[in-house]
Amino acid sequence: MEADQVLREFDVDIDTGLTTSEAERRLTVYGPNEMRGGGRPSALKLLFRQLANFMTVILIAAVAIAFAIKDWIEAGVVIAVIVFNTAVGFAQEFKAEKTMDSLRKMTSPTSRVLRSGHQIVVPTMDLVPGDIIYLESGDVVGADCRLFDIFNLETDEALLTGEALPIAKEPEPFDDPELPLGDRINLSFSSTTVTKGRAKGIVYATGMSSEVGKIAKQLMETKKAKKTPLQRALNRMSWLLLAIAVASVLIVFGANKFNVDNEVLLYAIGLAIATIPEGLIAVVTLTMSLGVNALAKNRALVRKLVALESLGSVTNICSDKTGTLTQSKMVLVRAWLPKEGFFRVSGLGFEPVGDVTTKQQIKATQPAGDNQVNFADDGSDNSDSKMALDTASEETVTINQDNMPVPFRKIVQGAALCNMSEIRKDDETGDWYGIGDPTEIALQVFASKLAMGKPMLTNDENQWKLVCEYPFDSGIKRMSVVAKNLRTDEQIIFLKGATERVVPCCTSRQYGESVSDIAPDDLQEYLDPQIQEMGRDGLRVLSIAFRHLTPAEKELDMNKIDREEVEVGMTFLGLVGIYDPPRPESFPSVMECYRAGIQVTMLTGDHPHTAAAIARQVGILQDEDSDDGDFTKKEAGDHQALNLGPLVMTAREFDRLSDEEIDQLPDLPRVIARCSPDTKVKIIEALHRRNGMVVMSGDGVNDSPSLKLADVGIAMGLTGSDVAKQASEVILTDDNFATIVRAIREGRRVFTNVQRFCCVLISGNVGELVCLLLGLAFRDKLGETVFPLSPVAILVNNLLTGTPPAMALGVEKAWPTIMDEPPRSPTSGLFTWEVQGDIAFFGFTIGLLSIANFWLVMNGFGDGNMGEACNREYSDSCDLVFRARGTVFATLTLAILLHAYNCRRLRGPMWNWNMLKRFHENKFLLAGVVAGTILCIICIYVPGLNTAVLKMKGISWEWGIVLITLLIFLIISELYKFAKRKLLKPLSVATEEQGRLQRIWTENTLASSAGGLAK
Repeated sequence: MEADQVLREFDVDIDTGLTTSEAERRLTVYGPNEMRGGGRPSALKLLFRQLANFMTVILIAAVAIAFAIKDWIEAGVVIAVIVFNTAVGFAQEFKAEKTMDSLRKMTSPTSRVLRSGHQIVVPTMDLVPGDIIYLESGDVVGADCRLFDIFNLETDEALLTGEALPIAKEPEPFDDPELPLGDRINLSFSSTTVTKGRAKGIVYATGMSSEVGKIAKQLMETKKAKKTPLQRALNRMSWLLLAIAVASVLIVFGANKFNVDNEVLLYAIGLAIATIPEGLIAVVTLTMSLGVNALAKNRALVRKLVALESLGSVTNICSDKTGTLTQSKMVLVRAWLPKEGFFRVSGLGFEPVGDVTTKQQIKATQPAGDNQVNFADDGSDNSDSKMALDTASEETVTINQDNMPVPFRKIVQGAALCNMSEIRKDDETGDWYGIGDPTEIALQVFASKLAMGKPMLTNDENQWKLVCEYPFDSGIKRMSVVAKNLRTDEQIIFLKGATERVVPCCTSRQYGESVSDIAPDDLQEYLDPQIQEMGRDGLRVLSIAFRHLTPAEKELDMNKIDREEVEVGMTFLGLVGIYDPPRPESFPSVMECYRAGIQVTMLTGDHPHTAAAIARQVGILQDEDSDDGDFTKKEAGDHQALNLGPLVMTAREFDRLSDEEIDQLPDLPRVIARCSPDTKVKIIEALHRRNGMVVMSGDGVNDSPSLKLADVGIAMGLTGSDVAKQASEVILTDDNFATIVRAIREGRRVFTNVQRFCCVLISGNVGELVCLLLGLAFRDKLGETVFPLSPVAILVNNLLTGTPPAMALGVEKAWPTIMDEPPRSPTSGLFTWEVQGDIAFFGFTIGLLSIANFWLVMNGFGDGNMGEACNREYSDSCDLVFRARGTVFATLTLAILLHAYNCRRLRGPMWNWNMLKRFHENKFLLAGVVAGTILCIICIYVPGLNTAVLKMKGISWEWGIVLITLLIFLIISELYKFAKRKLLKPLSVATEEQGRLQRIWTENTLASSAGGLAK
């Protein structure tokens, strides 16, 4: 829409702006220009959410029962567990509610507007549609506006579009309503920053109607109500254990014909408490907290504990490009000169360290040590040159001040002098940083690598001085300067800019040390193949040209001459290629994801060919995955139509597809360019429909809705916006993609450990339950039930064998093969059929062996005398019963403690020589088993404690039964695991896609190994 039409639409005068009264009226109609949230839940509501957890309700009931039987210690422990779990959950929920506050703080506090013919400053929240706003370098745009009166305006829209470079603005209208935000060059958006120039704008959207507001609204509407598999599994287990506890109480009552005296009631309540693993939530929370601490040391801050569980089953990572896979630092990596050909530049970042190399032809007959070289002639058809190439060998030469070709020296001088940026070194940290336009910083770093940066050229030795500057103009996309050498009196015009704007200014080209005339059209045709080649590698191509001032021009004041008269008759020097380079660790990290069967997808606001090139460099696309298309047949700016293959799409192409069409695609695209917030949400939803568990990494405001929708949102800590951080579950403090892989590895370790200690805790409870229920069959002379353990002994056994070994398994280190397995199914949950089978098998085995020992002591080696009233107190008639209880207590306690070692490997052998040598690896588990054994012995032998409190007696020859039973248990355990390895399918079966990813990792690993051996 034309600016005049916008003015008419909003009924505003371009010369006077809105009147004060009209602005106040519109503020009432449209509301304040601010983010409106859904309201933060009260602290009381957040606290209620934690207490409403079903397992917490069961623990509260356990406290009531513990108080009923006057077991103050048990009650105190369970209360501590409840308080701890509630406090941790409350803190995490409270932090998660700060997202909208962050959005509110992003807007500019004041804006300059035209009202009633006067330019005034108003609070940004008072902007209304129709206001005429003034923008200049350094301003934060207060509202979405249609620009006019633009002068060299560039805005940083990375937070909205993901673009690495500022976007040059122009007043021309566009007709396509589906044009991506980054291509709407006549608009500026709320919360973006003006990096250069000035302009005026007509406000057309404020508050929640702005682009940032739409993201805020989407963020509010994105719910994460779906529980994780772990949460669902724990809830189901809670209901099941509650049902078993109630059933156990009824069985105890029924076994005593419902003649419920005090001892029977206490036994029933103790059995019910033993059924419920009251330490489970505490162990889960502490295990995840330890995992959080481990990740914090590896520079990943986990804001929500459940994210660790989700990380363990991740199948897809959707990653932003700029600042995540790349360094967000523009670097010049390649140059091309007509005769000399390509030069490659090493070194990344702002530090001026790196080599410039080129391939040169060395004549075969050339004597050894001769430094003369013959540059390849890229465009010549001279037959003599071809013959020379046939008899020449190629050599890589490092360029320096001594061997630098004359044209290359000129192009370096142009890069340094036709440049307004600076690079500096921080005196405190020693880090280099740039000041100015990112593209110009890249050119300045390049020149500095060759000791020809602007400060070096303008020093007393070289004596270059800038006489005149024709600044960069977004309308003509070029810049030029006039530089004078005070030592030689040489004056040169250096010109740089977009190739299509530099070439029309040129009438000749530098070819080696000679200059040859060439028409602009012929020059453009000559350059197109090189531009295509650099473009396919994702490089932004600039051209540099020069000419000497004529004697007449030297006498003039160049500042008073129009640039149209100066930027003519130029000599073309060459091309330079600049891009945002991948992080060095991105490729190995992507390969590690493939090793684990995890697909990586790039979602970026950049251009398609740039995105595809970076995707190939980091391994997201393989060589056979993309077709770069024909760049020569596209109009300027028509990047949407590039044919990059089915795995590389633009947001426009993807957004046009319906959900049904997306679901019919054999493979979802691995790269989506020109990405909008809605596109990111759409790809995540598509992955969810394919049962994917999705990680989304990002840093901008535009990433916030997708960060919240993803199963795990990961924000960048250094470059990320505050909104993105608050919307995420994990924050990377080093912005390193490799840290995501470490987080996934930790997530897998934590979930595996949760399975391990759940197996120990619950199978131990099952063992106690089986033993105690079968023990109801033993009766004394009076027909009363003789309990195999007293109620207090049940609780003590539960305390010794429950939480300590489970917590030790929670810190078990990851096995080396943990990333060789494909992701576990997101729907499998914690208690798979195999885990349930393990719990039942080991629980029944421990329970049956324990109650068998009770029978052996009583009837196998004893006379079967059950005594009288042995549930109440010790007497001589109860001696055998008390010794049998001591045997059961020792068997049950030690078997469960040893079972903790069984659970270190749920399938692999644990009691062979190789694993026995690793018995001490988990020092916490070893300490827990030793401490539990010592406490078990103390309980059995301390006078008074054993007979009066625990109602059992010290044992002697019965230890032989206990040790033989433990040996039998270990043998049965190993036979059971052997049968599982032979009969059951692998724990995780890779899908076809996961298998393909693992093959890619294998091929790259073999290729890297072969390359290392070749060296």
